[in-house]
Amino acid sequence: MLYWNSLRISIIEFLSYRKVWFLFPWLVQLLTSLSSQDYIHGLLCQMEIEQTSKGPSKFGASELLLGLNVGENAELEEAKKNAIVGRTQQQFLARIGAIELDGKRESQSDIPTDNRLTLLPWIDGVARLVLILELNDEVAISRAAESIADSSINEHMRTSFKEAGAIKHLVRLLDHNSFAVRSAVIHALERLSVSPSLYHVLEAEGILHPLVCTLKRSETSGSLMEKTLDILARILDPSKEMKSKFYNEPVNGSKMGIDAARSLNASAGLTGDKPVSIMDSRKELLDSTVITRLIEILKTSPSNLQRKAASILEFITIIEPSMETIIKVDVSSGLEAVFQQKAVKDKEADVEGQELDEYALEIEEAGLAVSAASRLLTKLLDSEQFCQKIDSTHFIKLLRKILKSDIPLRNKDWVAACLVKLCSISNPNVDFENPINMEVTLYETIPRLIEQIKLSLSPETQESAAVELNRIISEGVVDSTRAVASEVGIFPLVNLIEQGSDRAVEAALSILYNLSMDSDNHSAIIAAGAVPALRKIVLSQRSHWTRALRLLRNLPV
Repeated sequence: MLYWNSLRISIIEFLSYRKVWFLFPWLVQLLTSLSSQDYIHGLLCQMEIEQTSKGPSKFGASELLLGLNVGENAELEEAKKNAIVGRTQQQFLARIGAIELDGKRESQSDIPTDNRLTLLPWIDGVARLVLILELNDEVAISRAAESIADSSINEHMRTSFKEAGAIKHLVRLLDHNSFAVRSAVIHALERLSVSPSLYHVLEAEGILHPLVCTLKRSETSGSLMEKTLDILARILDPSKEMKSKFYNEPVNGSKMGIDAARSLNASAGLTGDKPVSIMDSRKELLDSTVITRLIEILKTSPSNLQRKAASILEFITIIEPSMETIIKVDVSSGLEAVFQQKAVKDKEADVEGQELDEYALEIEEAGLAVSAASRLLTKLLDSEQFCQKIDSTHFIKLLRKILKSDIPLRNKDWVAACLVKLCSISNPNVDFENPINMEVTLYETIPRLIEQIKLSLSPETQESAAVELNRIISEGVVDSTRAVASEVGIFPLVNLIEQGSDRAVEAALSILYNLSMDSDNHSAIIAAGAVPALRKIVLSQRSHWTRALRLLRNLPV
């Protein structure tokens, strides 16, 4: 015991001398790893040391080594623990650049230390990145902006950057002279714009003006243009703008519309009408140079950029109902280019030289672009001046071909609506036997109704779809029963007669009866399990048992 007391005193005396405090990590390692107490004591006694002032060390050693400044009654183990904690804290502060170590030894490893990663608590990291955006160092700004983009992985982080004031600095840096800074900043803003709650904040900070300026530049790179269109298409969403117009008045006599508007504006930091700065920025979109640039994108860009350009043009038609500026420019040529893209032409030839996944992705993107262009064309058809200028017959031919293509069904709804509107304009005296209406029914309406019967989880939706499908078939639309069979509609109809409501069962039985009039459909009806389901209805003498019996008699059983 006396031996260890003398050793503890030697340690304390040793640490009070100057120029040896940086040997403390090595000393702790010896104390914790070596078992020979005589060796440690002998080593300490043989060292030549020079005593200096006992005042606080300029290196902070007196604070970091406080655990070893112990009295006679203290425990050495507790002192070693405190010392290890102090050493770890010192290394961390040095690693993040908060302090510098005097007499720092060069790294013994070959790994460069300039690009070491630093881990910080997220709240400290957000604040530090925002502060870096105010520096004059282009490299630091670029890295901070890229870090903001990489960190904006969820709503919580995007909101944190907004509350820390990052958006104001990022918008300001969009006009920076350095291309690297602009690229990093536009990347960060594109990731932040994913959050719908930030749309109004981005507009209020004046993001539209620099984005419109970027859009006008012909030398803008492809990646920069894509991110610019991404942000603009999210902020200038035409469907969102149309919905916001209904918030100013009560809905069905209630105050929910007004309350929704107030809560929406409050969350965005806005009240009342849109600020004048936002309205002025939106007016910049009416510039003929901007519209010409968007139409050029429709003509020459890939499908994903075409979709965004068409969406922005549709938004322009909302803020300028007269549409004079758009009509003056040749917008029909841009729409024609979208409707004639490769993915919706000669589908058999396209599949041969492509992988299945690649072709599916191409068709998906083409369907989104066609749907956005169809929405734009439908909106433009509200203008009498545009209707007189457009070749409706040519566009009817293009849209009819698209309606029969392989694009996803959900993208055909606006194609069908645009076709019907074009047909009514070119020939006001239309009837159900019009070939365009028939094609819309066969290639959009019937597949959509079958999809609702098959996939919808709502019994009411399934019932409405079955009743509507039964009405179409009962009216004798040519090839309607063949369309139901080709869309694999027999299986969901058989499931409906087993699980649907009375009205849905009645409609499904009527549709299956019409299908059974064609002997080619018998095998599919039997394979779908219709016979046991029909016998169950007949034996239980449910309300529709006579219809089930007539269907059974048509089947070869």
